[in-house]
Amino acid sequence: MWPFVCPTQVMLLLSLVSLAASCTEQDRSSLLHFISELSHDGGLSNSWGNASDCCKWEGIACSSHGTTVTGVFLPSRSLQGPISASLGNLTGLLSLNLSNNMLSGGLPLELLSSNSILVLDVSFNQLNGDLHELASLAPSRPLQVLNISSNLYAGQFTSTTWKEMENLVVLSANNNTFTGLIPTHFCNISPSFTVLELSYNQFNSTVSQGLGNCSALRVLKAGNNNLRGSLPDELFSATSLEHLSFPNNDLSGVLDGSLIINLRNLATLDLGGNNLTGNIPDSIGHLKKLEELHLDRNYMSGELPSSLGSCTNLITMDLKVNNFSGELAKFDFSTLHNLENVDLVYNNFNGTIPESIYSCRNLIALRLSANSLHGQLSPRMGNLKSLAFLSLGVNNFTNITNTLQILKSNKNLSVLLIGTNFINETMPDDDNIDGFENLQILDIGGCQLSGKIPLWMSKLANIHVLVLESNQLSGPIPTWISNLKYLLSLVISNNSLTGEIPTALMNLPMLASEKNADNLDPRIFQLPVYESPSRQYRILVTLPKILDLSSNKLTGVIPPEIGQLKGLISLNISFNNLTGPLPSSICNLTNLQVLDLSNNNLTGEVPVALENLHFLSTFNVSNNNLEGPIPSAGQFSTFQNSSFDGNPKLCGSILGRRCNSAEAGPVSIVHRKPCGSKVIFAISFCVFFGVGVLYDQMVLSTYFG
Repeated sequence: MWPFVCPTQVMLLLSLVSLAASCTEQDRSSLLHFISELSHDGGLSNSWGNASDCCKWEGIACSSHGTTVTGVFLPSRSLQGPISASLGNLTGLLSLNLSNNMLSGGLPLELLSSNSILVLDVSFNQLNGDLHELASLAPSRPLQVLNISSNLYAGQFTSTTWKEMENLVVLSANNNTFTGLIPTHFCNISPSFTVLELSYNQFNSTVSQGLGNCSALRVLKAGNNNLRGSLPDELFSATSLEHLSFPNNDLSGVLDGSLIINLRNLATLDLGGNNLTGNIPDSIGHLKKLEELHLDRNYMSGELPSSLGSCTNLITMDLKVNNFSGELAKFDFSTLHNLENVDLVYNNFNGTIPESIYSCRNLIALRLSANSLHGQLSPRMGNLKSLAFLSLGVNNFTNITNTLQILKSNKNLSVLLIGTNFINETMPDDDNIDGFENLQILDIGGCQLSGKIPLWMSKLANIHVLVLESNQLSGPIPTWISNLKYLLSLVISNNSLTGEIPTALMNLPMLASEKNADNLDPRIFQLPVYESPSRQYRILVTLPKILDLSSNKLTGVIPPEIGQLKGLISLNISFNNLTGPLPSSICNLTNLQVLDLSNNNLTGEVPVALENLHFLSTFNVSNNNLEGPIPSAGQFSTFQNSSFDGNPKLCGSILGRRCNSAEAGPVSIVHRKPCGSKVIFAISFCVFFGVGVLYDQMVLSTYFG
């Protein structure tokens, strides 16, 4: 659906239904010819064959007198094959929608040269060809809306291609491989040209100056190309612009305040992911209609201009990953009552959290992490009743007990990321810390907190991800963790935890299940998550299932029950004091991509059954006391020697160390017991049935920004 353009004729079309006479034989024949050329018609031939009147066919609309086909609406029907030129014989056709199919070949000239079609949507197909082929159109075509997005088109736009499109209002050509210059001739050809969408292509020039001649242009999107240089002055003459979007290009220069003031109709300004420098100009405050401001991932600097507070319709303020600085509390948020998303991560702001931000009652997501903020949290944080996502990590905040006591009143909080603050304080074990009933992700890592894993965390009934890494927590891993029925990522590495790995940990329901979490709050990713300033993730298919107990003081054996955690993607219990053998039950963990058992005191052989972990990409058992032959099949042929260093009794071709006959053992596959004592054909059941989600082995405290 495009904004602003709903031609009267098309709206009328949608309400017209055949009332009486049958469609013409020419229209009926043209439609049948169309489906006859398809290699897969999605069942249309059977559906249409039940009625002689094509006005009664599924997906067909006719004029009020019921004789002329005016609309063909067949999106998402799994249609395959070419688009027949016979559709051009539908002389009364006003709207044609064949989107979201698997159509291939070119777009027939007969459709583009039609004397009737107003709306043509063939997006999300596999159409190709060079649009130079469209240059021979007859004069003055009525076409108003053309959507060719998400196809395989290539080449350049030329003025001859479109010179007869005098009525064109909307052109959407996103997600193809167009190159060269951004076309500007529409502005001269069609006085009503309103929407130009060219994102996700390969335009590789400067931004065309002629766009300033588009007096009616209201939407201009050209993100994710290879555009370079500065925004031309002429662009700011397009004073009707409401949506200006050039993210993820190679644009440079500064925002000229004397020019941007001309775009007083702007509702969305998105210049993120470029090389812009300089300050946000004071004139930004004149953009009274501005709702979304995206200047993220640039090299901009300076303080936030006070005039930005005049943009009272602002909903999203996205300034992350820049060099903005100054005392954040000096900026007055109190006029921005519509704010829902504020993202200032990876900047150089200092001071305290502005008291004025607590008047933004509609705030859903607030990220102030990776700055130089300090102080304690204000009790007024409880005013933000809609707050679901709060990230304050990597700052210098103090008083973790006070922080948690305040935040427990934010009942909608789903994500709380406060790691790398509260340095050397004590983990609160106060039973009065309750609430947080909707919390799904909690990161209190990197704080060097002393104490134990507190009992109040057992009340986090909806927790999915719990990150307590890089603290100084001591004592045993509490058995009540197994009661957290939604927990699928537990990261408690780099602490001083003692005792054995509790078998209760092997009963975590989500880690034992291969199903994905189905109760995740979508607001978890209200803001994109970050691994680093240059790498972001807007949407994940699922959260990774991780168990990381590494770098503690755990003793005892690896529980054989570890094989119950079939959903695990990553298992890391390295740098502990574990003893005993590698349990063969690990071969049940067929989703594993990372297995790190290094730097322990493990003994015995590397189970041959581990060859059946077909997704395993990282494996490390170095610095143990293992012995015998290293498996050589499956993923083991891809692992480096360093994965086995520090085990002088290991042998095998990967180490260049021959095994004697006793060490090598029998070679018959019958004696390779896969997955415990199951018979030989069970090997096949250790193979994956689907492709898992790949992750970059990220530390979650960084991963969630």
